[in-house]
Amino acid sequence: MSGTMIVAGVMSGTSADGINVALVRVGGGSRESSRAPSGSRGRGRTRHTIELLGHAEYAYSREVRAAVLSAMNATQASVADLARLNFLLGELYSDAVLATQRIFRVRADLIGCHGQTLYHQGERRAFLGREVAATWQTGEAAVIAARVGVPVVSDFRPADMAAGGKGAPLVPYLDYLLFRDPKIGRIVQNIGGIANLTAIPAGADADSVFAFDTGPGNMVIDAVTDALFGRAFDRGGKIAASGQVLDAVIEPMLRRPFFRAKPPKTAGREEFGREFVREFLRRCGRARKEDVVATATALTARSITAAVRRFVISKSGSIAKHSFCEMILSGGGARNATLVGMLSEGLGPLGVALRFSDEFGLPSEAKEAVAFAVLAYETWNRQASNVPSATGAKRGAVLGKISYA
Repeated sequence: MSGTMIVAGVMSGTSADGINVALVRVGGGSRESSRAPSGSRGRGRTRHTIELLGHAEYAYSREVRAAVLSAMNATQASVADLARLNFLLGELYSDAVLATQRIFRVRADLIGCHGQTLYHQGERRAFLGREVAATWQTGEAAVIAARVGVPVVSDFRPADMAAGGKGAPLVPYLDYLLFRDPKIGRIVQNIGGIANLTAIPAGADADSVFAFDTGPGNMVIDAVTDALFGRAFDRGGKIAASGQVLDAVIEPMLRRPFFRAKPPKTAGREEFGREFVREFLRRCGRARKEDVVATATALTARSITAAVRRFVISKSGSIAKHSFCEMILSGGGARNATLVGMLSEGLGPLGVALRFSDEFGLPSEAKEAVAFAVLAYETWNRQASNVPSATGAKRGAVLGKISYA
């Protein structure tokens, strides 16, 4: 295992609002047993030191965001435009890393870039006579390596899928490293474009961790807010706070197959993108615009609560037996006070207390970028870093591809 490295993690999520960069000092130490303390990876794995040195965010221009969303939602697309978008994003990611290095006066030894997801299909489906699963994250890593001058690990998801997994979620690896506790069962909930959770029973080893996408995070809220108010998102949940929730809209939406399907499962714009939003708006009819945003916000909160009740509390005896259980919240949704209030209200009867990743020294908006910095470090050291119990993979896999400077 290599020594300490400074790794730049780069993330742009399904909300397509911009680029997050985290500069992280990552180190690997001695091997340890399955009874290792919090912060380990479990049986026979390595204890890590993970220190966030700095974090910055860079919004996409309206034109770039529109191009990304158009590519995500396209039933047909120009091959030339997709190729150009790939190289353009490589340039934008490079600019973001270089700017972050200047701000914090730190130079990365390695970059882990998730890329911008244009398509993710974790389940195998018929295509040209074969059953295939597929994923596509764009943003040319060779461009980043050349511009920044250090190696880049990218394209993390295919290796897990080749091993029989769904390619997501991958952040549970970091969740386990940072949030495992010998006495407290924790649910680590990220609310980005898609919402996903990692369930970590008290005293768990890596094999006991399970994770899955719970449904829409900010994706539907953002789309509805943009359509009705011309704003990219509902800042602080202020619009939703002035509306009334339409329960008659939410109940049938939560009966959709995705919400009832057992984990592992993953979602994207294929499930909760343009067509889903169109149906949601149709069901809302002529309701007040504020009520529609409030209802979209409640849909996210209730789908998370339902997932916890149905698939976590009932499944994980280690969590259920503890009188005190925590949900640690991260992602852009953690800044939506109305969403957080709805979620807290729903979790109360389940005995789950709500906390924030910021309390653990990890800003909620930085967590995914930190995760891909850590995953890149593992790949550089030829270590598997998927969590098969989370993705459904048959084995551990070394994730990603390396582009050299």
